Amino acid sequence: MRQVEPGDAETSVHGAREELEKPFGDVSFMTTIRHLWPYIWPKGRRDLEWRVAIAFVLLIVGKLVNMAVPFAFKWAADALAQDNAAPILLGGAAGFTLLFGGLRILYAFLTQARDALFAAVAMHAVRRLANHVFVHMHQLSLRFHIGRKTGGLTRVLERGRDGIETLTRLVMSTAVPTIVEFALVLGVFVVQFDWTYALATALTILAFLAYTTIATNWRINIRRSMNESDVDANVKAIDSLLNYETVKYFGAEAREAERYDRSVARYERASVQSYMSLAVLNAGQALIFTIGLTVVMVMCVQGIRAGRNSIGDFVLINAMMIQLYQPLNFMGTLYRETRQAIVDIEKMFSILAEQPEIADRPGARDLEVGEGRVVFDNVVFHYDPERPILQGVSFTAPPGATIAIVGPSGAGKSTISRLMFRFYEPQAGRITIDGQDIAAVTQRSLRAAIGMVPQDTVLFNDTIGYNIRYGRWDASFEEVREAARLAQIDSFIRSVPGGYDAQVGERGLKLSGGEKQRVAIARTILKGPPILILDEATSALDSFTEHEIQDALARVAKGRTTLVIAHRLSTVVEADEILFLDHGKIVERGTHRQLLDKGGAYAAMWSRQREADEAEEALRRAEEVLEAAPA
Repeated sequence: MRQVEPGDAETSVHGAREELEKPFGDVSFMTTIRHLWPYIWPKGRRDLEWRVAIAFVLLIVGKLVNMAVPFAFKWAADALAQDNAAPILLGGAAGFTLLFGGLRILYAFLTQARDALFAAVAMHAVRRLANHVFVHMHQLSLRFHIGRKTGGLTRVLERGRDGIETLTRLVMSTAVPTIVEFALVLGVFVVQFDWTYALATALTILAFLAYTTIATNWRINIRRSMNESDVDANVKAIDSLLNYETVKYFGAEAREAERYDRSVARYERASVQSYMSLAVLNAGQALIFTIGLTVVMVMCVQGIRAGRNSIGDFVLINAMMIQLYQPLNFMGTLYRETRQAIVDIEKMFSILAEQPEIADRPGARDLEVGEGRVVFDNVVFHYDPERPILQGVSFTAPPGATIAIVGPSGAGKSTISRLMFRFYEPQAGRITIDGQDIAAVTQRSLRAAIGMVPQDTVLFNDTIGYNIRYGRWDASFEEVREAARLAQIDSFIRSVPGGYDAQVGERGLKLSGGEKQRVAIARTILKGPPILILDEATSALDSFTEHEIQDALARVAKGRTTLVIAHRLSTVVEADEILFLDHGKIVERGTHRQLLDKGGAYAAMWSRQREADEAEEALRRAEEVLEAAPA
């Protein structure tokens, strides 16, 4: 079972407040309401504030009308029960019956009007908080998102949104008026009958609510287990479908189905337990109320025999108690749904409690890029203290220069780009752009000044044009086409059905690796930043296309400071300076020719790659000869 961080319910020496803030699972009810209240009350929205006011008036009027319904029933019964069934009395009974029906219709109208008015307020609260959580998740660090599963995170957002709607609709729009109705019923019993009727009814209510509380506390763990199983099944389904091709490569359909079925089986068992426990809860509630109803009706029968009450009073008590059962049963539903909603949104609150690892400093200014000089000054970084990544890395990228960072896998090359974007902060040292420490500027302005073509390009499930325009949203269509032309993909786009409006599919799966990479290059070209980072930007391209893209990137990089992170050394031979990174340290630096002359680590890697390229070329030529040979 998942571990959930404790809620932050306040403690108090006052027993009443301690009871009020007793935690619902891991998050207390009052803590949840305090968190939700700024979103529930539409402060500053006059159009919603008047809806709240009118809805409250309709609630109060509706409850008063509802209290008059049993009295119309009583008056009609008393008129019919009189010995002399004179026509006028029969007419009175008919009139009271019509009054009964009219009051019921009026109450239904008031209730529906109230719900319709308050719906806009409730859904506005849902929208505001859901948007807040969505924005907050984008503000959280890369470390947070790397450690989370996308399917589980979206499921948490979905359940939390539903939970907010439930709390807003049930607690804020109906709970208080229902309590008012309880008070009105007890008052009627005291005035119309005597205090013993009110006492019996109050004891019934207390027993009902106490049983509901105990039973719901038992059911809450079942509900949590069911939610966990649901999230687990959803995560496995999304993970498997995103890796559709891998599943097919290894013929693992049966294994994936079995893995998914195990999660669904756990959800099935938890769901059955949830339905069984709900049946126990409903049966107990019905038993308690029936006993209370029977007791007050027996008391009324004795009152009729003693001459204190009429047949109409018997009808009144029956109607009042049956009418009371609806809000009383609703209070049980309210409590259950509130508890379940809090379980559903507790993870959403835990996400909101997460603090961004990287935040703008107070008073941070926008980055002002003039020349575009990038300096790494003795930068030290690790993801895990026991595994250092960068160990005192220092270099300078002069304005307009191209600096290549090469080395074996795991040397820390891509970490440099992540530090440039401030996805992480170095543990020591600093990074400056034109003398400005990037830790002291706003993240928005920093990232606006840097263009990135990553090694693994992921596209939005939208059109090709949308994905290219993502680089600069206000760009014209002609500018989008020019960026695509520079990235050597315009002719391909115009050849596919739909052109720039063609859909790329989930994560861009309808495009090849090279096509996705060129879309990413076009997107960065369109952005037109003063600083470029190319992280294995041509790794997914064939040799012919690679040379074309290299030429395009060279033209785009002209006049811009460019960091090229590469494993294939043939792509960086024209760089102004090459840094060879190994185990987090720069072990060699210089131009391509200088590093070859040194005969060190760079030269050794160059030789190995040349041998591999020559072997691959020889194999390709041999295959061409075999294909050309007569059968």
